Amino acid sequence: MRESSRARPAGRAAARDLFEQVRLGYFRLSPPLRRLIYVAVLAGAVALAFGLGWSVLNTFFGTLALLGFAALTLSFPRAAATLLVVLAWLATILIVQGASGASSPIPTALMILGLLVAGAAHLIRWVPPWVTTVMALVPAGLTAVLLGVVVTGFVPAVAIWAAYAVAAGVLVYRFLQARRVRGALEAGERHQTGLRVREGGHLAPAQGAGERDAPPPISVEEALGELDAMIGLAPVKEQVRSIAASIEAARLRREAGYSTEPPMRHFVFVGPPGTGKTSVARTVAKIFYAFGLLETPYVVEAQRADLVGEFLGATAIKTNELVDRALGGVLFVDEAYSLINSGDGQPDRFGAEAVQTLLKRAEDDRDRLIVILAGYEKEMSAFLSSNPGLGSRFSSRVRFPSYAPDELLQITELLQRRRGDRMAPEAAPALLARFEDIHRRAIVDDLGNARFVRSLVEAVAQARDVRVVGAGGAPTTEDLVTTVEGDVVKAFDEITARYRGYQAAPSLEEALADLDRMAGLEPVKRQVHAIAAQLRVAKMRQERGLPTPPQMRHFVFAGPPGTGKTTVARILGRIFAALGLLAQPDVVEAQRADLVGQHLGATAIKTNELVDRALGGVLFVDEAYSLVNSGYSGGDAFGAEAVQTLLKRAEDDRDRLVIILAGYEKEMSAFLSSNPGLGSRFNQRVLFPSYAPGELTEIAVLLADSSGDRFDDDARRDLAEVFTWVCDEGLIDGLGNGRFARSLFERAAMRRDVRLAALGGATASAADLTTITSADLRAAVDELAGK
Repeated sequence: MRESSRARPAGRAAARDLFEQVRLGYFRLSPPLRRLIYVAVLAGAVALAFGLGWSVLNTFFGTLALLGFAALTLSFPRAAATLLVVLAWLATILIVQGASGASSPIPTALMILGLLVAGAAHLIRWVPPWVTTVMALVPAGLTAVLLGVVVTGFVPAVAIWAAYAVAAGVLVYRFLQARRVRGALEAGERHQTGLRVREGGHLAPAQGAGERDAPPPISVEEALGELDAMIGLAPVKEQVRSIAASIEAARLRREAGYSTEPPMRHFVFVGPPGTGKTSVARTVAKIFYAFGLLETPYVVEAQRADLVGEFLGATAIKTNELVDRALGGVLFVDEAYSLINSGDGQPDRFGAEAVQTLLKRAEDDRDRLIVILAGYEKEMSAFLSSNPGLGSRFSSRVRFPSYAPDELLQITELLQRRRGDRMAPEAAPALLARFEDIHRRAIVDDLGNARFVRSLVEAVAQARDVRVVGAGGAPTTEDLVTTVEGDVVKAFDEITARYRGYQAAPSLEEALADLDRMAGLEPVKRQVHAIAAQLRVAKMRQERGLPTPPQMRHFVFAGPPGTGKTTVARILGRIFAALGLLAQPDVVEAQRADLVGQHLGATAIKTNELVDRALGGVLFVDEAYSLVNSGYSGGDAFGAEAVQTLLKRAEDDRDRLVIILAGYEKEMSAFLSSNPGLGSRFNQRVLFPSYAPGELTEIAVLLADSSGDRFDDDARRDLAEVFTWVCDEGLIDGLGNGRFARSLFERAAMRRDVRLAALGGATASAADLTTITSADLRAAVDELAGK
């Protein structure tokens, strides 16, 4: 009976489990961290020796030896156990030799025998090598002692050869025993496979294996070295190393005689596009292949179209054929969430059939296949929650982060080296600054991370070729392979110009300067400056790893009409974009009609479509209080549906969207109190005051300046009188504040044009064509007043 079948003492099993847990934690540490721990322990031991007056040299080498043995034990526990046996064997020989005092070649020969037996024992797999070493050395040593010491008259050479022969006989016996153990394990696996087939599992031949060339031999170290050579992806590398450590621990337990299930599993790779998910999938395939858990290191890549058929029933056939082609290796399904396509409001029966077939094969062929589902994190979470079987069978999730600016630069240089190109010294800092800009704007994922870099490298090479050929003459070899700063800037601008809103995003200083140039609104300006400062400090804290409270992302703009709410909303969008909190500064303006549908159910769809259009920027809902219309006797079900949908999206997409609700102060207060969720999510209120007469005059003058016109002195005095009168009479809010100033300027400019046309415009001077007089202004006032 094998050792794995015998009952073990509970204490021994517990100790072994504890040791395996320690080993697993050890391998989860990165190699640099392990070396740092060794150095810290060694330094601590030397410091302790200084403090206690011990021999520093002896302490140093003693600690070094213990650390070496600890590393050997954690990395190769079988080798560490064999080393202890060999050390005990050598110590015993030295003690016996010292006690006897006789000079004989036998002790030396036995020492050499111990090393040879230990090496041979490690070549015999499926049985513990340290047990093999003990079983070979003990009878060999007794034979040598019996023939060379106890029985007189024997030549030492005879005793040595007899000891070697005994050790060789034991090694042969252990080799035969290891073959029987391996045969029993394989028979058990075939029996379990047969059970799966009889229960309806698939045992299709590995069709692709016969057609491909024989896979090349790959070691675990080579596979992990390929992973470490990838740029960035530090958390992914740590997670894959942990997987490799788990596989190694399972292998060691199995070789020690413990019955273990093959450590096969299926994975979910989540993260933005262009972050190396496919490359890491190939490395995972090589790791499992190197451990002997897969027949090939090949990856079959697929998308929805490769699994879904044209009619019900064909999907199962198509998915089974795809899985059969991937058997023995890895099946990588990119954008797996597209298998559940509910965009038209109807269940996706074709995708559901593909998912069910894939789940069955993932379970039936789990010993011959690894399935990796990949896609964006949010969509993949929804996809996994759509079917309970997905979450249980695909429980290992690997998250891929976006590339940092310096990592994007390293990828650029790597791709250029592969092309035989190189970057001029001044071009690298310019490119890094641009990578930092797209990272600050949080659009690196939308651009595609490494995919964007690949397109950029090709565009930069094209810009260089155009420059070199256009310069004429005979270019040097250096000119043909070197990209300069101008090439990088031109290519980068061309590619990013395709991205909506990229070129338009200003700096924070430009956005705040535009705010300060607005007439009036001093309380609003102070509040927006404070919001910008708070967001800026929060970003600095986040970059330095300090705790950062959640920042306000949604606002209420309350005040009378014509007080600049839409203009300030655009500036706020530019501030968020400049700080990298929004992808672009675009503002999508909406009212009730843009959110509410014609029937229940249509409102949610319409509101979601509007929010989707605004994602990455600002959604500005004017007269938001109209979404709750109390005039309906049975309540405003349509508006309530729009509000609920808007609240949900405001929370779900808070990192990608800013929502501003605007309207009159009194009506907005009533609107916010109608739903508790509104008050909690829109807790930052900006109050817009009515314009004063002087501010209205300034607005009219600014509008005239921007059009190339001017008011003469008499017209300016009339402007001040008109604005003072409407403000004193309390009419300015009804007239629209800044809108009234714009209307008055436009009507006055029109009256001037009519006056000049009646006098014969051919004789008018440039000053006449651009000057608005008092008469023009008074005519405009009379026209607006309906006189």
